[in-house]
Order: sequence, then C-alpha cells, then structure tokens
Amino acid sequence: MDDKQKEKNTEYYLRGCKICCKEQGECKACLNASGQKFSTTDWLSGIQNPDDRNIVEVQFKNTRKNFYINENAISLKKGDIVAVESSSGHDIGIVSLCGNLVKRQIRKRGIDESRYEFKKIYRKARANDIEKWQEAISLEHPTMIKSRQLAAQLNLSMKIGDVEYQGDKTKAIFYYIADERVDFRELIKILAENFHIRIEMKQIGARQEAGLIGGIGPCGRELCCAQWLGSFISVTTGAARYQELSPNPQKLAGQCCKLKCCLNYELGIYMEAIKDFPKVNAPLELVDRNAYLVKIDVLKKIMYFSYGNDNTGATTGLSIDRVKRLLELNRRGIKIEKLEDTKLTQIQESVTHIVGEDSITRFDSKEKNNKHSQNNNHKPTEQTENVQESRTNKPSRKRKFKRWKSKRQKEN
Repeated sequence: MDDKQKEKNTEYYLRGCKICCKEQGECKACLNASGQKFSTTDWLSGIQNPDDRNIVEVQFKNTRKNFYINENAISLKKGDIVAVESSSGHDIGIVSLCGNLVKRQIRKRGIDESRYEFKKIYRKARANDIEKWQEAISLEHPTMIKSRQLAAQLNLSMKIGDVEYQGDKTKAIFYYIADERVDFRELIKILAENFHIRIEMKQIGARQEAGLIGGIGPCGRELCCAQWLGSFISVTTGAARYQELSPNPQKLAGQCCKLKCCLNYELGIYMEAIKDFPKVNAPLELVDRNAYLVKIDVLKKIMYFSYGNDNTGATTGLSIDRVKRLLELNRRGIKIEKLEDTKLTQIQESVTHIVGEDSITRFDSKEKNNKHSQNNNHKPTEQTENVQESRTNKPSRKRKFKRWKSKRQKEN
C-alpha cells in the first residue's frame, strides 16, 4: 500500500513549473513568475460576474496560449492541469487565468466572442495523463535534432527552432524559420514515417524564436519577448536616430540579430520633445565665422554648435530659446557677435559647483583636521630633543647581553 501511495504522490518538473500529483489522482502545477512566460496578475480575482461564460485561459509550451470554455462547470483555479479538446485527440495544458480578466485578454487579442468557436475542457488531468504528457515532452528534443538532420539532407533553406508534442503523443508542432517560401511536403512525409505522428508546420520569425528559446539581454534582465512582449512592432533605424543613439549595428541589435524592441519604448517621449527644437538647415552666421550644429540633447533641451565645418574642436551648448533668437536675427540679416548663452553657462557653473562639493571628506569635522594640522606643524622643544638623543644613546638589550657575556668569558 505504501508503494502505491508513493507512486501516486509523485512530483514532476515540466514546462518550467513544479507539478504535484496527490493520492486522489488530482494534479496541480505550482506556478511562479520566473517559470511561466507571459504570466498575468489576476487583479480581478474574487469578483463574480453573472454574465460570465466560464471561459478559461490555458497555457501550453513557451508562449502558446488559447481560450477554452468550461461547459461542464468544473471548479478550476490558476495552476490546474487540464485535458482540453484538440483537432485530433486531446492536449494537456495549465490553467493560467480564470474569471473576469479572461474577457479583457480576449479583447486584447481582437477575438470576437460571438463568432469565435471555443474548444472544450474535458476534465482535470489525472496521473496517467501526466505520465503520458511527460513521455511526450521527453521526445521533443531528439525529434528536433532528427528533423534538422532530415531538413539538411533535403537541402531545405529552413531552420527548425523548436518542437512541441501534443499531450496525447499523437501530434507535433514544428516551429521553423525561413527567409523564403519553402516546399516541405517531402519533409512532412519523412517525418510522419519516422515518428508515426501527425505533423503541423508553423513558421515563426527571428523575434519569436528568441522568445521561444529565451535568454538574458544586455540590460541584465530576461528577454522581453520571452517574458511579456507578445506583439512585435516593426523597429526602424529612425528610432535610434531620434534618440541620438550610436548607429553601431552591434549595439542596436539584440540576440535575434534584429533591432532591439526596447528602442520603441521611449520613442514617443523623444518624438514629442523634438517638436520643440527648431529646424537648423543652415549654419548660424557670426560676425567673424559660422557655427554648425553638431548634436542635440533631447532630454536636456540643449543644442551643441561647433565653429568648424568638420565637427571638430570645442562645442558650445545653447538653449532652444537662444537658438530660436539667433535664427530670427539671421533671417533679418543681423550677424551675431557672441554665440554663448549666459543663462546656460550660469546653470552649468552651478551644476559643476554642486558636483564638486560631493567630496569624500565633506562630513569630517573641521576641528579634528585643524588639530591634526597643528600637531604636524608643531616644532619639537629642547626637552623633546634631549629625550630623543638620550633614547638614541641608550644601549639596547642586545648590546647589554653581549657585554655581560664577554665579561663572563674573561672571568672564567
């Protein structure tokens, strides 16, 4: 009896979370933010809605999620492992969201509830379902390696990034990346003969592949595409140009070899701030020379000008109002004598003065420093000099011992 209970009280680590199976046959996943991708905080939990159709969000491998209807009114909570309807057979997934917040997620994806056909939830997963699901997951990696070898033998210009088996081990989804259209009909026949399963090919992009694999970005945090970013908006080099970033492609590219998605995060703020900057199409005309625009600091609202056309030499920072004033004077045909902005220089001097005050010894008391300096500058008196001389003339213990030893030898 103990052995049977031990078999029933098993623990698995599948899909990045811990799965516990109790004696009654019920299984539950211990979800956490680090293990689950695209985890949603249910801030509407506990609020009942009479118009609720009891729709549940179920998560599968990586970022794949879908919505299912609970027609049998099974009491489900976040973390329950369920068997759901599939195109052929059944699939095993983890309940990631319940309640009123599911409707908001449906609207976020642009799904029309009146027309969309929700698949059903059959039951809560049993221990034998979990064991079969575990066997299917163990086949994913060797299947991916074998399928890559077969695609290379057929000279197909595609890369198979990941494989996901269905919970009942009757179907597998092959995620592939390809720049051009690929005829993989022959590959599907060979895969079906080797693995004896139904094959589904799904094309993904480079950003989606990075989200499936995951990793750590240059910021030190987990990749946004692997944690929360679901919809990929096109990123252009204009986003880097607006933010005055270096045009180095190695710094602007992410792990997917595309432009970083985070370049769009603050783009709206920069584009709004740039509207205040005047357009400088020609150099500023001075009495003796011209000043050329070198760069701008969008957040500080400062425009830097240089006297050289090749952007070399010292630069001078001007405020936006000062530049507008100088441009207006140039339009009238008036040349400027001085380029410097007095208000801006005063601000910069005050900033440097404040920075200079942040020294390491700024909290030390002045009295201690004065006493220390007085002690260092204090000249020794005659008495101290005599004491030092007496100490130097006084014989040491080693000398005394040698003298005593020599006397004893002479006496003997």
